[in-house]
Amino acid sequence: MKTMKQADALAQAVSAWPQISVHPHRFGGTEFRFGSAEVGHVHSNGIVDIPFPRQIRDELLSQNLAKEHRWVPNSGWITFHLRTQPDVDHALWLMRISYLRYALKQAADSRELLARESQVLRLSPRFQALLEPFVVRTVKPDQEPVSA
Repeated sequence: MKTMKQADALAQAVSAWPQISVHPHRFGGTEFRFGSAEVGHVHSNGIVDIPFPRQIRDELLSQNLAKEHRWVPNSGWITFHLRTQPDVDHALWLMRISYLRYALKQAADSRELLARESQVLRLSPRFQALLEPFVVRTVKPDQEPVSA
């Protein structure tokens, strides 16, 4: 029962983020989307699954910040288990990094957003560099922004 309470706490926090929609996950639990892209999902048993680009996933694994996904270990997906309140906080950190990839692409000033979120999330220079490709480059007013 404790794990379900933690899964609910995670779901409540993530669902409050701008541009996040909440959906039932096809294998049970709650899925969070930014537009049509899945940011991650949490199962009622406290298992959190989050997709990342391979480089971010590899860095999370190398620093023991997450585990390989149990069903698709050779993908960009990671798994994290909720057991304690600090686990909820860490799962929110992981989910926010996933969310940030999409938010950076739509932000009016993605460079400022990355700087602000890096400070709030206490991202290492390595994680900041891994998120840099999602920053929209500044262009002349008569040009369309292009993702890095």
